[in-house]
Amino acid sequence: MKKVIALAVLAIAVIAASATAGVSALSGNISADGSSTLGPYTQAAAEGFQKKNRGARVTVAISGTGGGFERFCRNETDLSNASRPMKQSEAINCRNADVKWVAFTVANDGLSVVVNKSNTWATCLTVPELKKVWEPGSKVNNWNQIRESFPNVPLKLFGAGTDSGTFDYFTEAINGKAKASRSDYLATEDDNIVVQGVEGERGAMGYFGFSYYEENKDKLKVLSIDQGKGQGCVTPSVATVQGNKYRPLSRPLFIYAKRSSFKRPVVAGFIGYIFNNEKAIAKKSGFIALTNRQLKKARYQYLQALKSNNT
Repeated sequence: MKKVIALAVLAIAVIAASATAGVSALSGNISADGSSTLGPYTQAAAEGFQKKNRGARVTVAISGTGGGFERFCRNETDLSNASRPMKQSEAINCRNADVKWVAFTVANDGLSVVVNKSNTWATCLTVPELKKVWEPGSKVNNWNQIRESFPNVPLKLFGAGTDSGTFDYFTEAINGKAKASRSDYLATEDDNIVVQGVEGERGAMGYFGFSYYEENKDKLKVLSIDQGKGQGCVTPSVATVQGNKYRPLSRPLFIYAKRSSFKRPVVAGFIGYIFNNEKAIAKKSGFIALTNRQLKKARYQYLQALKSNNT
């Protein structure tokens, strides 16, 4: 296994070396679409890669994980950013269109439940309390309905749109079934709208990826989560997500690469650049880096994808 990992690191190093050998070492266009959560990560990676390869252009669009997979399976994009694994129905669509892919885990995330800065009463919510708020048919519209000790303040909700992997993940983790959610909240694929909404309403609550909280922590307050299994209240952070303590709202994030696109040196080079600079990209974009075990696995998958290009 150690030999395989060493070969993977070497293969990535070769790609990276070729990418930085000259200002136009790699050239061509790369199109990516998908998760609003992962968008900032891929954009940060694109900026660094383009500085090393001035002939390369990486376009990053945001239409939600589901919308990204739709375009990917229509052969419209090279890469699909995803905050959840591809569903079976999406995989069937891709196979029907003869689109083959390889999936890479590129970062970790801790879904963050945020409230207005002026909210002084809530610091930690339990999973059952969140379920009471977000489950289908919920009529909870005041903070004192969540917990009797909370004040009489109207509750206004903001969250992910139904085409978002964040929506799928949050609803499954909190409500027990993906896409099972109350519908009377402001749903959006644009996490910046959630930021603005929660910032502007004293009684607001919203949720999105960790990176958006990190970018806006001067405007918002993040809540700790108690999953009810003896660990108590846990706040999302690099340490709690990597240590598997922030549950059930921590998750891996993915980039799906179309195999026909991966055969192009510029696309393979871009993925190689990510794994050579994964920690720096995660830090720059506010994400949580892969654990050493995750990174070894990703590099092994990368090596296997490179090998398949040569067979």
